[in-house]
Amino acid sequence: MSPADLALMQALAQHLAGSRPDLVNSDASFGELAWIWGKGRASDAASWRRRLWFARGELVAWAWATLPRQVTRSDGSVRDITEAYLAYQVRPEHALLVDEVIDWYDTTAAGLDRTVLPNASDVFALERWSAHGYQTDPEEIGDAGSWTQLNERDLLDIEQPVLPEGFRFVTADHAGPAAAVRAHVDAWAPSTYTVEAYEGVRRTAAYRGDLHVLVEAPDGTMASSTIVWLDEVNQTAEFEPVGTHPDYRRQGLARAMLLQAMHQARDAGARHVTVACLGAPAHPAARELYYSVGFRPFTRDVPLIKTKDLG
Repeated sequence: MSPADLALMQALAQHLAGSRPDLVNSDASFGELAWIWGKGRASDAASWRRRLWFARGELVAWAWATLPRQVTRSDGSVRDITEAYLAYQVRPEHALLVDEVIDWYDTTAAGLDRTVLPNASDVFALERWSAHGYQTDPEEIGDAGSWTQLNERDLLDIEQPVLPEGFRFVTADHAGPAAAVRAHVDAWAPSTYTVEAYEGVRRTAAYRGDLHVLVEAPDGTMASSTIVWLDEVNQTAEFEPVGTHPDYRRQGLARAMLLQAMHQARDAGARHVTVACLGAPAHPAARELYYSVGFRPFTRDVPLIKTKDLG
């Protein structure tokens, strides 16, 4: 999948964010597309398959399948991913294309267990996935599942951030690539993130090092970090990812960082911001953090699965 493909897909995300934000899939937003493509291009691209649908020269739907692969994590462990996963988006006025998307996915991932995350607001798409044999994943949709909710808030009134003594805000432009990567790996260990992955992120047109916000501890450790993805077309921003080093949690660092990032996003032209998190009751930590800085739930996804036994 090329940078040109990514730009087209992001443009469709921007169109939906401006016209039907309730239909933007959690894995198909402007920032999420850049993040996934950038960090995975070097390591995962061989497992990617994509198709684009056009009408009168305009992109109206896309499908991005990730097939089974093996990934190596920062602790040296190796994980085999055996199922297929699909990210996709369809313009509402071309909703009938969802059947073509499903058929393409079933053909591309034939003989594999298949997962997909349609938006809960997209009633038509949910009906079509069901008609093709996809069912809600009982493990993922329940109170302990890993379904995602999207949260939003405006940037009219932002609290001033306060850090503990000795901590300070820096940007990735200041901290440098090695520190930015270490911050992510420490927060998400064991992680597949590498310097090469970060270089892929930096090469995306949407990335700005001055909007990659970190909290530096007194000893020089990058204790918390987030990337702000600015959509200038819609004057909105997205936080992805957001993480804190385990040794520095429960000190208010992530909360202060999010507030600082909001100020920087607003200074850059954003008037609205979103962030995704696990929505199930068993995973309250990130959700409560975002609520504490003014976010409120907006939409959620619905994990669906079709086993290889169903064809």
